[in-house]
Amino acid sequence: MSDRNTSINPSATAVSKTAFTTSPGSTEGSIWPSLRSYALWPTLLVAAGTVHGQTAPTPSAPTNTDDNTASTQKLSDVVVEARVAPSSTNPTHTEPILDTPKTITVIDREVFEQQGATTLRDVLRNTPGITFQAGEGGTPAGDQLTVRGFSARTDIFIDGIRDTGGYARDSFNLEQVEVTKGPSSSDAGRGSTGGSINLVSKKPQLTSLRAGTAGFGTDEYFRSTIDVNEAVPQSPIAGTAVRVNAMYQDNDVPGRDVAHNSSWAVAPSLAFGLNTPTSVILSYLHLHQNNLPDYGLPWVPATNVALAPYAGGIPPVDFSNFYGLKKRDYEHVDNDLFTADLSHNFGDNFTLRNVTRFGETVRDSIITPPRFLSDNATTIRRSDWKSRDQIDKILANNTALTGTLSTGTITHDFAAGAQFSREESINYTRVKTGPDSPSTDLYQPNPEDAYTEAITRNGAFTKAVSKSSAVFAADTLKFGSQWEVSGALRWENFDTDYNSVTAAGVGAPLSREDDMLSWRAGIVYKPQENGSVYAGYGTSFNPSAEGLALTTSTVLIEPEKSRTYEVGTKWDIFNKNLSLSAALFRTEKSNARTPGNDPGDPPTVLEGKQHVQGVELGVSGKITRHWTAFAGYAYMDSEIANSNTAAELGKELPLTPKNTLNLWTTYEIVHGFSIGGGAQYMDTVYRNATNVSTVPSYWLYNAMASYEVNKSLSLRLNVYNLTDKHYVDRPSGGHFIPGQGRSAVLTANFQF
Repeated sequence: MSDRNTSINPSATAVSKTAFTTSPGSTEGSIWPSLRSYALWPTLLVAAGTVHGQTAPTPSAPTNTDDNTASTQKLSDVVVEARVAPSSTNPTHTEPILDTPKTITVIDREVFEQQGATTLRDVLRNTPGITFQAGEGGTPAGDQLTVRGFSARTDIFIDGIRDTGGYARDSFNLEQVEVTKGPSSSDAGRGSTGGSINLVSKKPQLTSLRAGTAGFGTDEYFRSTIDVNEAVPQSPIAGTAVRVNAMYQDNDVPGRDVAHNSSWAVAPSLAFGLNTPTSVILSYLHLHQNNLPDYGLPWVPATNVALAPYAGGIPPVDFSNFYGLKKRDYEHVDNDLFTADLSHNFGDNFTLRNVTRFGETVRDSIITPPRFLSDNATTIRRSDWKSRDQIDKILANNTALTGTLSTGTITHDFAAGAQFSREESINYTRVKTGPDSPSTDLYQPNPEDAYTEAITRNGAFTKAVSKSSAVFAADTLKFGSQWEVSGALRWENFDTDYNSVTAAGVGAPLSREDDMLSWRAGIVYKPQENGSVYAGYGTSFNPSAEGLALTTSTVLIEPEKSRTYEVGTKWDIFNKNLSLSAALFRTEKSNARTPGNDPGDPPTVLEGKQHVQGVELGVSGKITRHWTAFAGYAYMDSEIANSNTAAELGKELPLTPKNTLNLWTTYEIVHGFSIGGGAQYMDTVYRNATNVSTVPSYWLYNAMASYEVNKSLSLRLNVYNLTDKHYVDRPSGGHFIPGQGRSAVLTANFQF
């Protein structure tokens, strides 16, 4: 029987497969890694596992422990309690994270609740190698991100099913967030060149839970959540339970004028047959957002004469300036997810699971991107506005059979299954009638200016329908207690029909169909039960219609292909309470899209080459019984090795920082009173592939203090951006969204 843990322990401290380090002699604004440290980290981790992975001798005198707690173990002055490490819920990951030959970070609910993180963006700041972007004309605002240098906008999943809508996701209904690094189409399907993100929802349990929060803070902040779970023993169906999560939030944006966010959500779920061979979980989520959105500040164009000293950079203005129109700009989002999750355990180490999902995201927004009126002025025009009148739908069905069997002396932990989905995206075109709304001054903008034009649908729209069919298989072969060989295969058919319809009703249909085989392989050596040394390889593909759009220049283009190589080591020490990891990786895109150069070439050809290589280090868990840490560091060296655009040759990939670091740590000073803090570092990145303009680096610092008043009530104070740092949080082509200013939130956590 496999020892993998597929359950979710909400009280477990998260296991990160990332870490941090700095080298002496760093220059200001950078953390220059030492190549010597790259070679030493795996050695040090192996040594740590050898020293601390041993079973501690039984003490001659009894050790004081709290009642109803896990067994304790003392190693010198370190006292920790055994825990269950979070695991990946992806069925193709047939082994615990410790023995999976790739970088996987699991961010547990305990971590982001301590931080008061309410958005997916804030949760993902707990893992390095990720950057965020603002929306632009071609993509909607929302969760726009890159992982290890490559776009992951369409690589976000909820409970293993792709979530395609453009919106900002909330954490209120999340149990954990799983970040898988490196090409992984064999696990996640199309895309996933730099990695993929899976959000794991809360599920009903056969225990009583009544909890909630109420938070008040600066900038008119208010947020309340409730989480109620009840078993139903009187139900005629054994193992019945119901759970309801809900959230309401309303706040201004710290450090920004005018911008405002308001949202509410509810997520009921009903389970039958929990802890029986056959279980059914039915769940629904509705999220509503009503925001006054913000596209931040303009970048100064290189051609702007009036602001020549700031060309290509940040204008000399207050970071709180808002250049939109209160009477025109808005963002309305409604997100609905219906899910049916059926599982049957056959008893002989085999489990069959089927998940069906219908999801719909309706986005209606108009946002003003700040753009200069001319190169000789410091005036911002309001004639540029970005409209999204869009509906995204998905109907998906995933089936997986997992189990364990033996062939002679070899044990197999396997998974096999099929996935089917239909995705639809329709975006209605809107046009302006009437005079443009007035321009405004760069230094003293007036958000109260009149909204003089009318913006309405004109009958034109674009529509895409993509159908995906896939079969997959994964297997881990165990040769004794020390060697494991794993592999996975996935064949996928991706078929897209796209139509751009004019206001007169004339369409221009395009279609493309791709078949791709993705695979990965790995080998794991376990010098001890609590550690592993591994090597892995994986592939991925990016079809032209990956983002549910086609053009005449991309419809004939084959998918881009990527591959990754990774070697590393992972150790669970201190009675498996502290996890350490180190990985060296290299990701290569062998046929990146680039403009056609030769006579007769199409507008786009697959002749580019790109790579990102580096190191990722990690530590997470309990250092002592009272001291926890969750930290990550990544160094990434990127290069555009081949491009038909001469100015890009040899340059770094855009939005790919050499160094990123995250740290979060808490310490219980006395029983019931804890303090904590965190730091985040983002290195300088280039805004474009020609590397002619940059986004400055920054450090951020946060702090937390919590006090348990009694078993029913605890208080937590979070202070964010302690130094009130001005920084670029989400860059885009013509504008950037500043990071939030200093703020504070006091939250009451209660149980009833």
